[in-house]
Amino acid sequence: MATALRPLQTAIYAKATASSALMSRISGLYDEVPEPAAFPYVSFGSITETRDDAHDHQGLDVVVTLDIWSKAPGFGQAYDVFAALDAALDRVPLAVAGFTDVSIRHEQHEAMRDPDPDVRHISAQYRVTLTAV
Repeated sequence: MATALRPLQTAIYAKATASSALMSRISGLYDEVPEPAAFPYVSFGSITETRDDAHDHQGLDVVVTLDIWSKAPGFGQAYDVFAALDAALDRVPLAVAGFTDVSIRHEQHEAMRDPDPDVRHISAQYRVTLTAV
């Protein structure tokens, strides 16, 4: 069975960057964050892929982490970016090359202070289930 990692990241990137509500709030959505990057921005974090087969098909259960980074005082700006990101991704149709029956849903998020006292960070996880074609 093929991995969904590259086509899933491509699909999430396309869906998120198509959201004007999200893109109007951030400098970009990055796989590799450029130096220096303007705040706020969103970056891909870890992606965990687990086999989730059934008797009649091969499937995957994937957890994708997207990280929101802000330097605005407090968490307000980061919360607003998260809300726009969540509206763009949670329970929306997602076309992933090589897979059918794709569903994506928000699983959890955590707002935290970075070791840099000026940086605010939200780690948002989305669970994606896919069936291989």
